[in-house]
Amino acid sequence: MPIRHKAAEAGILQPTELALLRRVFDLLKTDDQSLNARDALASRIIANYMAGIRDEAELASLSKQPLGR
Repeated sequence: MPIRHKAAEAGILQPTELALLRRVFDLLKTDDQSLNARDALASRIIANYMAGIRDEAELASLSKQPLGR
């Protein structure tokens, strides 16, 4: 389960935060994604969350896109 593993690495362990991240991950993942693609998705979701995006719809929208550099 990539989102839980990535969240644990980031230190986000509050149940409400994890539930939000999980909902966004479940919304955006697809059945045909590779494990690497799901890891990248989880990383984007968490990075956006850690950048201060707390609105679920905005988090989902931003996490569909690759992270900016």
